[in-house]
Amino acid sequence: MTYRVLAESVVANSAMHSSVLAYIPSPPRGVWNIGPLPLRAYALCIIIGIIAAIWLGERRWQQRGGQAGAVLDVAMFAVPFGLIGGRLYHVCTDWYRYFDTGKDPWDALKVWDGGLGIWGAVLLGGVGAWIGCRVYRIPLPAFGDAIAPGILLAQAIGRLGNYFNQELYGHDTTKPWGLEIYLRFDHNGQLDMMNGVSTGVVQRIVQPTFLYELVWNLIGVALLLWADRRWRIGHGRLFALYVAVYTFGRFWVELLRDDDATHILGLRINTFTSTIVFVCALAYFVLATKGREAAAALQPGGKRPWPWQFGALRAHGAESQAAAAAAENSDAPDSEAGQAEPGDSPDDSPSDAVPDEHTAGSESDAADDDESTVSTATKSTGASSKSAE
Repeated sequence: MTYRVLAESVVANSAMHSSVLAYIPSPPRGVWNIGPLPLRAYALCIIIGIIAAIWLGERRWQQRGGQAGAVLDVAMFAVPFGLIGGRLYHVCTDWYRYFDTGKDPWDALKVWDGGLGIWGAVLLGGVGAWIGCRVYRIPLPAFGDAIAPGILLAQAIGRLGNYFNQELYGHDTTKPWGLEIYLRFDHNGQLDMMNGVSTGVVQRIVQPTFLYELVWNLIGVALLLWADRRWRIGHGRLFALYVAVYTFGRFWVELLRDDDATHILGLRINTFTSTIVFVCALAYFVLATKGREAAAALQPGGKRPWPWQFGALRAHGAESQAAAAAAENSDAPDSEAGQAEPGDSPDDSPSDAVPDEHTAGSESDAADDDESTVSTATKSTGASSKSAE
């Protein structure tokens, strides 16, 4: 059906809303083409959200005593895992969009067209964060507490992408804050709600549920920052509070949506999931250790090797132990001498003083002993290294 026919078919429907002076308009398009390269607002919002989350998380991590750059290091693991998890959750729960009769399964790979499930993103993103924290020896609960407000901020920014895509809206409404959904068409006059351009023809006036969630997320960010400053929450409890706050709001937002969705026990799957996750998060928040970790606990313990580097780790450990033993043996005479106070000797008369030549000889003997000890340690280290290889 061409643009002209479609436009005429909705004129009557849009005319009934003309008496209302103001609704929230949708963007006329969500994609801009720069030569052969499409610039998608949805993808741009996701990228900006990730940057904002890392920025806020980094600031909070350093304020809590962590080392600069740690959040970015862990994000190199968490972000790819999170994007994959978010897409997998969406495809699994809305499988009919891609694998039903007449659908193209390859569309499941088109992340830029929208479709990231927060539950999968948090789950697999958490796995990626766990791997990153293991690599850099950072406590995962403390990392989660530092990054939690940033994640919620990223979710709020990401909802702007839904606005440009004209998706995730609710029932029809006559409220003054209703959202206008425009018909969009491609350059051939064919209907293309995702990638097309609007001519201003209104298809529906709906509840802007994406906007409700955006506002709720921003309130949640402020709540988390205030609660953390007020009670110094740690040990993963602030992350649990973030999950509880988000799922509480998501439960009510889902009740206003009317787009197609998988149902479990008569509930939209995201309503069902929100309920279960909320209970689990609340239980963790109540039962976990109170207070906050000491700043020293946030310092990285050195980069962990990957599994194929464990042989090198054992060799390095043997070298470290041998060097420590050598240093301890060489420092022993000095430390013992340093413990003696000037008046501890029974007789401090000059006649008991040791001649300089004898003292020099003793120091030479001690040096020889040290060299012997270091040599022995080096040989032992070499044997250990060959064994590890």
